[in-house]
Amino acid sequence: MDRNSINWSGPMPAITTPFRPDFSLDEEAFVANIDRLFAAGSTGMVAVGCTGEFWAMSMAERARVAALTVKACKNRGPAIIGTGAIRPEDVIEQIHAAKEAGADGVLVMPPFFAHLTDAEIIAHFEAVNAKSVLPILLYNIPGNAGNAITPDIADRLAGLDMVVGIKESSGSWTNFHATLNRVRDRMLVFCGPSSVYGVAATLAGADGLIDCFPNVWDKGCLDLWHATRAGRLDEAWALQETGIALTNLFTSGERTLYPSTKSAMNFLGLPGGGVPRPPLRRLSGAAQVGLEAGLRNLLALPAKVA
Repeated sequence: MDRNSINWSGPMPAITTPFRPDFSLDEEAFVANIDRLFAAGSTGMVAVGCTGEFWAMSMAERARVAALTVKACKNRGPAIIGTGAIRPEDVIEQIHAAKEAGADGVLVMPPFFAHLTDAEIIAHFEAVNAKSVLPILLYNIPGNAGNAITPDIADRLAGLDMVVGIKESSGSWTNFHATLNRVRDRMLVFCGPSSVYGVAATLAGADGLIDCFPNVWDKGCLDLWHATRAGRLDEAWALQETGIALTNLFTSGERTLYPSTKSAMNFLGLPGGGVPRPPLRRLSGAAQVGLEAGLRNLLALPAKVA
């Protein structure tokens, strides 16, 4: 397999996993969020990733979310399922569960917590690749995993049979662009922090965007891709400015990205928010007040959307 083996492209949101106050899975809200995002212009869904709080779910729950995603995506776009785990055996188990659910592909990140050499990271992906039954989208998010898929490592992994692409979420434009230049002839390259440099990534030739912000700002974040591709660059750059401001809002003032995302969805009356599971906690006090004030200000700004 390679980039020509599949037809994934465009804005595919990294979707939240909504939990009720008792921390049970809210299946209805999960599906409603997918429906809303497809209606707003999404081309596929990426579930059970970092935005989806994979670390807070059992393997059985992850398999259930995979099944819900596949059913909700039917005939509308690919369903790509996260498989975050430290041991390759656990990643492979999740890949087989995703296959059984009918998923189109899987998102595979490096092992986390244990700090690895380049050779160890490559060996992990080689072990997963050898037993994968679905196309693999690599996931570079060193801020969470603690281990990075550098451009050199991506170059090596592009030769693996089941690897078809990479979600580059390093947060570094230099790393993103270097990876794009090294592997774009062999695998798809998706931009993770599209709220920060999605326009530039799209202009540089990214195959699509995979970000958490469409959960909160669906039309703006998805139109960022569509406007850029259509050449409406004044509109696209205006949307990018708002995306950068939202990113700063969600990650400042005692706020972190994933609880902020859910709190914002709840505040805006959007399905798919709910509460985060421990160790994350819902926003409260000054953090929540500041988030709401920022949202009122930023989302009231005039912006032309398609």
